[in-house]
Amino acid sequence: MFLTIDGFESYCYTGGKSFDATLPVMVFIHGAQNDHSVWILQTRYFAHHGFAVLAVDLPGHGRSKGEPLHSVQAMAEWILRLLDAAGVQQASLVGHSMGSLIALEVAATAPARVARLALLGAASPMKVSDLLLNVTLNDEQSAIDMVNSWSHSSIAQKPSFPGPGFYARGGARRLMQHITRKGGKNMYHVNFSACNAYANAEAAAKSLQCPVLFLIGQRDLMTPPRAVATLIKLIPQARSVLLAQCGHAMMEEQPDAVLDNLYSFMTGQ
Repeated sequence: MFLTIDGFESYCYTGGKSFDATLPVMVFIHGAQNDHSVWILQTRYFAHHGFAVLAVDLPGHGRSKGEPLHSVQAMAEWILRLLDAAGVQQASLVGHSMGSLIALEVAATAPARVARLALLGAASPMKVSDLLLNVTLNDEQSAIDMVNSWSHSSIAQKPSFPGPGFYARGGARRLMQHITRKGGKNMYHVNFSACNAYANAEAAAKSLQCPVLFLIGQRDLMTPPRAVATLIKLIPQARSVLLAQCGHAMMEEQPDAVLDNLYSFMTGQ
């Protein structure tokens, strides 16, 4: 589904079903150098089980036009304009990595518009080393290779992976390369700089009024479990789940566990 936001055509994947704003709405927000496709399993399931789904491509990413936004706050404001464009008064938000910061900022900025909040691969602060920032600016392919390696807990996909013949690490690498081709040079640098500069996570966490779920990869090197501990402590109503045998790319490495935990949380089980 395409929506016009800020004068640009913006894409949202609806899970294979026509979008119906009268149903409970879920908005899925991807991380740096990704697009809506990282949520395919989860979004299709929810769309076929009583939810309306909007898996966004952020500006300049995937099929959405426009320049990439340079701050988490700007991206959060864009999500609110997307809700307006879709005719949605309230939604549950699911964000991964950079997307978790965006979702957190939306919930703090407009609490009445967020029913539930699921934060995957979150951290506070989500600092990016000067070395990696420099590589994203000057050698984006090396940055892609570095992050792809750090985001997976193993060089081989587990035997029980639900997509036989699909190479998770290779697929993730190709997706990031595709985002570069579609969005232009320095996309990764813009995304990582936004994560690195965001300093409102703890204040936002203290202000939350909705139920919150944290999904944490046991072997996450990008946003390790210790990096989200402060946020969890600041949210009395938070539920946290540690996913075993899982790195930062949890939707690839533990897709069923991510889906099961999200469904239980969103249905109040």
